[in-house]
Amino acid sequence: MQRTALSKDLPPQDFLVKGFHLDLRIQVMPIEGLKSFAKKLAQSGINTLIMEWEGTYPFEKHPLIANRFAYNKQEIADFVRYCETLKLDVIPLQQSFGHVEYILRHIRYKELREDQKDYSQINPLKEELAKELFTDLYSDLVSTHQSDYIHIGGDETYLLGHSEASKKKVEAVGKGRLYGDYIKLLCDIVVSLGKRPVLWADIAMKYPEALKGLPKQTVFVDWNYGWDVNMFGKHDNLLKSGFEIWGAPSIRSHPDNYFLTQWEKHFANIRDFLPLARQFGYKGMVMTSWSTSGLYSPVWETTRDIVDLYAIRRVYPIAGFNMLIAAYVEALKEAEPIDIEQFVFRYADNTYGLPRSEATIFWSALKAIPYEINQGTISSSNVSLDVLLDSAEWISATLSQIKPKKNKEEFEHYRLMADIRLQYLRHAAIERDVNALSFASKDIPAVLKKLERLDTASLDKRFVQLNRKVLYPAELQQENELRNSKIRILHARLSRNKERK
Repeated sequence: MQRTALSKDLPPQDFLVKGFHLDLRIQVMPIEGLKSFAKKLAQSGINTLIMEWEGTYPFEKHPLIANRFAYNKQEIADFVRYCETLKLDVIPLQQSFGHVEYILRHIRYKELREDQKDYSQINPLKEELAKELFTDLYSDLVSTHQSDYIHIGGDETYLLGHSEASKKKVEAVGKGRLYGDYIKLLCDIVVSLGKRPVLWADIAMKYPEALKGLPKQTVFVDWNYGWDVNMFGKHDNLLKSGFEIWGAPSIRSHPDNYFLTQWEKHFANIRDFLPLARQFGYKGMVMTSWSTSGLYSPVWETTRDIVDLYAIRRVYPIAGFNMLIAAYVEALKEAEPIDIEQFVFRYADNTYGLPRSEATIFWSALKAIPYEINQGTISSSNVSLDVLLDSAEWISATLSQIKPKKNKEEFEHYRLMADIRLQYLRHAAIERDVNALSFASKDIPAVLKKLERLDTASLDKRFVQLNRKVLYPAELQQENELRNSKIRILHARLSRNKERK
């Protein structure tokens, strides 16, 4: 049925679809937390929720896909009905090309793999098998969702043209047709079910010939997290394609992880991209919120059998990002770009009761030198690890001194995120020292003392307390274990080495 919430009697600069994307791939919300979050979105003016259920959806004909945190069918249907009462359209997102490790890991689906060691992608030439699988999955989603749309994914198909058979088709017709023919198959399934297919636009922009022959009902989502519009390909090809287009900024994306949130980057993305999307005439806007990179590291039993998949890069839970969500909501209502600093000051005043002086310090702390470390190398060549560590010490101390007058628990997320980053940088400094050419066995006792001073237990307790409503207890335990794993592994290794002496 048509969504009454998406009225066409709107100003031309407005978006018909005001959406939010929730990624449940590794951070599954208890159903009551999910409802509470949906209610908050709806009350703020969001009318569309794109649910990337991944392994949390209980497919009737494909029960192996569901993970240990999966909802049951009644919970899914009840949640969608609840959202309907909020006039919140729930669009299911089912990855159907790349990012499908969680499906292809199972022997049942091995014939669909593009590669028998990298399980991330469907072989687009396995058309009959793919048609059977995704007809089942989409039909199941239709049974619980009332939306006019099904999001089929389609982004970041890194293995496009990888297998020998795929290479032959690429040689004959090109990568664009290899991609487009398979996407058309998926879109046709969606249309046959009476729905409109939605997909990410990155590959289609790179290979515009992939657009040919797709159903006219297809919607493309141009995701842009702060880069040039031509990053994936000639953007003008998408604008002139005749398809409906939505835009997508992000509040959690690379290089965000447990230890880093690039606040200023995400604010700038909201400020810059929404007005640009209005100029382009986009019909919708969807804020994405990635709990992980979408890439997985397999744990192998043999050279072919996977025991488990571990997400590459995990991000702080969604409970810590209310301010960015509020900025997005405000930007949806304004034709002009939001003023980031003024927004932060207003939010700090209205939400936390902070005077301008404290709000200024608060904002300075959030945006201070947000650089990542990769293999010991800092993303800015002008900044040393010691400078990063000094900055983190200042941020932690500064946030601890700010006294919010209301919504104190929400404010605690900033403090916890800062303290997690501080602990991470302290460990990074230790890691730098033990990798120095001069490091020897005689230095182990001093290093062990430094590791033991890293107070993981206190941070773990705070993490559980603040995120208890948005993650299951077993998830909270896992998040803490994974976040602290490098510290504990290094301590165990050096302790064993010391015992041998």
